[in-house]
Amino acid sequence: MYDREKDLIGAFMRGQMGRRELLKGIGALGMTAASAGTLYNMMMTNALAADFDWKAHQGKSLKLLLNKHPYADAMIANLKAFKDLTGIEVTYDVFPEDVYFDKVTAALSSSSSEYDAFMTGAYMTWTYGPAGWVTDLNEWINDPAKTNPNYAWDDFLPGVRSSCAWNGQPGGALGSADAKQWCIPWAFEQNNITYNRAMFDKAGVSIPKNFDDMIEVAAKLQKDVSGIYGIGLRGSRSWATIHPGFLSGYANFNEKDLNVSADGKLSAAMNTAGSKAYHEKFVKLVRESGPKDWSTYTWYQVGTDLGAGASAMIYDADCLGYFMNGGDNKMAGELGFANFIANPDAKQSTPNIWIWALAMSNFSKDKDATWYFMQWASGLEHALFGAVEMDFVDPVRQTVWKDEAFRDKLKNKYQGFVDMFDAAAPGASIKFTAQPLFFDVTTEWAATLQKMVANEVPVDEGLDKLAESIDRQFKEAGLG
Repeated sequence: MYDREKDLIGAFMRGQMGRRELLKGIGALGMTAASAGTLYNMMMTNALAADFDWKAHQGKSLKLLLNKHPYADAMIANLKAFKDLTGIEVTYDVFPEDVYFDKVTAALSSSSSEYDAFMTGAYMTWTYGPAGWVTDLNEWINDPAKTNPNYAWDDFLPGVRSSCAWNGQPGGALGSADAKQWCIPWAFEQNNITYNRAMFDKAGVSIPKNFDDMIEVAAKLQKDVSGIYGIGLRGSRSWATIHPGFLSGYANFNEKDLNVSADGKLSAAMNTAGSKAYHEKFVKLVRESGPKDWSTYTWYQVGTDLGAGASAMIYDADCLGYFMNGGDNKMAGELGFANFIANPDAKQSTPNIWIWALAMSNFSKDKDATWYFMQWASGLEHALFGAVEMDFVDPVRQTVWKDEAFRDKLKNKYQGFVDMFDAAAPGASIKFTAQPLFFDVTTEWAATLQKMVANEVPVDEGLDKLAESIDRQFKEAGLG
């Protein structure tokens, strides 16, 4: 039974046909999508098991700490495939993001062995790694006895993979030859433009070509479309205000957050002439076309306003626009996506990225079994499942971005998303300098930005004072 169907699926697994051809062939044979999915999973499990001893830890159990997120939802929905493949039982705790990172810190700082692996941002590992809370995964990645030969570490997008590796030296380059792999990238977010197509048409404007153009376009949208503001941007007193659109544009003008001297000393780089010019532009954009209570805006408010039709565009995470273009949002199906090159002299965009990654607790009681889960969860088969069947948008594997079914899904419902990603991905990476005072520096930077927008301090003076404060903190910490 199902011999012809198995032949089709086998051809697909060998790369002899695309996903679109497979689905067409399965349909022609009268097989339902659900039955085809079950058969595919069975064959994939058998194929994986043929090349690697996935049953080496059968009967063991692991516990995960997860942030409530569509990426976690996709993994949970596919956990049965992992259990069938390995015989390992997986349980998990899920917490909303407003308390999640506190839960992680509490577990790790107390050396708790309750959780074996957890979701993390790459920035957080700049604290967790040097503290000895997470494990350097190079030992497992480079061990053929512990890693599936088809894991394809080189399939990860280079900028994303290197952004999850750091040597632990303040100011050390991400992805250096001596870097420790503190976490495995799982999915990420590029920062570009999501816009309301109908509002752009009504105002007769095009997608902004550079930052000056963005200022003009946002102002015209706000003037010509009643009841809305021009652009959504984060503004709360938090590191999270600096890392999305703000830093993506800043890096495009070749500006840096910090200087690293030849002897490894750190100093602030926000008070250069170029940085001051960029801050002037950003402040003007917020004042003229941002939300009235911008200083309270987090990712949530930026996204909610876009989805409700209260703003004409955002310069923020592409996945935020993705989620606002679906579900029961008022603007579902009405949004478009575009790559954004802030600097008119730049050849490509340089989006700073947020990476949701998987890390192994250094206090796990069974690191080998935990690595089996991590390589499965970050493997190609699960990534394809999440991308095509769920909302695992911005996957980190190059092969997934070549998958016809995934690209068709995006092209059909998310206008411009694929073109935006293809154009931006080569320049996408973490643009911050890795160092242990990251959260202190970026939070103070956001506070200074708030003062500039509120006219409490001129840009020049504000950035000079910010640089003085940061330099003083580095010296006190022995870093400057």
